[in-house]
Amino acid sequence: MTFADKATLGQSAVLGIIKGANLTQNQFNWLGTIFYLSYLVFEYPQNLALQYFPVGKWMSINIFIWAVALLCHAACKSFGGLFAVRFILGVCEGAITPGFMIVTSMFYTRAEQTRRVGYWFLMNGTAIIFLGFVSFGTLHTKTHNFMPWQWLMIITGLITLVTSVVFWFFFPDSPTTARFLTPEERKLAVLRIKVNQAGVENKRWKKEQFIEALVDPKTWVMALFAAIANITNSVTNQRQLIVNQFGFNPIQTTLLGCVDGVVEILTIFAGVIIASYWKNGRGYTGALMFVPAILGAVLVDTLPSHNKIGLLFSYWLSIFFIVPFVIFLGWVGSITAGHTKRTTTNAIVLSGYAIGNAVGPFMWQKRYQPRNHVPWTIIAVASAVSGILLLILRAMLAMENKRRDMEQHDDSFDDVYLTHVEADGKTVEKKVDRAFLDLTDRQNREFRYVL
Repeated sequence: MTFADKATLGQSAVLGIIKGANLTQNQFNWLGTIFYLSYLVFEYPQNLALQYFPVGKWMSINIFIWAVALLCHAACKSFGGLFAVRFILGVCEGAITPGFMIVTSMFYTRAEQTRRVGYWFLMNGTAIIFLGFVSFGTLHTKTHNFMPWQWLMIITGLITLVTSVVFWFFFPDSPTTARFLTPEERKLAVLRIKVNQAGVENKRWKKEQFIEALVDPKTWVMALFAAIANITNSVTNQRQLIVNQFGFNPIQTTLLGCVDGVVEILTIFAGVIIASYWKNGRGYTGALMFVPAILGAVLVDTLPSHNKIGLLFSYWLSIFFIVPFVIFLGWVGSITAGHTKRTTTNAIVLSGYAIGNAVGPFMWQKRYQPRNHVPWTIIAVASAVSGILLLILRAMLAMENKRRDMEQHDDSFDDVYLTHVEADGKTVEKKVDRAFLDLTDRQNREFRYVL
């Protein structure tokens, strides 16, 4: 529902929002950009909140506010009103993806995380299919002074409102408090992620981990990748206009939009399965997935305008550009340890994601329509650069693993003792498993980066 709500803007392009709200093409682009600018500004505060408050409850509050803001879209008749509600959506979105990433890393081993992230990201494709059918239905509504795009906002907003309530009661904050697990199962859930060497959760903000995240080179390589790779994601809000300008009418465009979702589901599923089964193949798989995306972008750019079927299939081929970022999201949680460092890294990486998404809409200028040669050229170049960055990141991690494998340590290396003072004043040392300490990936020399 989060992605469906976010994509309602693009879907509304053929449901009358531009004419109904008296928007210019530039203003429509700004509605896509302001979402990610507010996301960018509030990304780190949202990540701090996810550390201080129960993850599931904080996400539920944000989803509730998100739903109310989406419902308010239907009452907006101008650029100013839509600008305000899109800003609120961006603020709330800042809690969703990092919240999912944190919970995924608390429940699943590093070997499992890529596929689990892929599974919940698959629902983006499902959302597009859902939106396609709802949009097709709204195009047939005959209500006085209430346009199809307004019905779309009301329908999706009400479903999201219900989702926020369900989330509050059923979404777990961590394995230690999951209501659907017995006390014994909670212990097992924590023990099974011991191999992550990343701990479970720590509510205390640690300055040293925050600084380590800032000075760690891989943090900024990941942020740069997130920014450049997501310039291409501006297609999300433009896709209905793109297909419409290939020569398809609004009814055809809404139904063809369902195929976008099917393609996204199939490509993401294939990508995460390959990345999971290919030992140390996350970086390679992500880079390879950019190849069909680049081919699709080049074909859309070069095929003749009368070949609208060829253009449509080339556009669907370009959807492969989504897959590497999905693999990457699962990878980020696997190569960062320490709760404060992980939330800080997530915030920086997702800020890069926000910058790319904020910049992207401005390449879809009116003067480039209907073929949009400049945007598709930028998409091809951005995809190529992103693939190279993934390979650079993988090489950096492989070098660090090799360096750690060559290090020497004695038998006492794994012995960790914590001291505490009992009620009678006696100081006691207790041996603990270092895997459950809140150590960062740099502090824990037993930590190995998945590739």
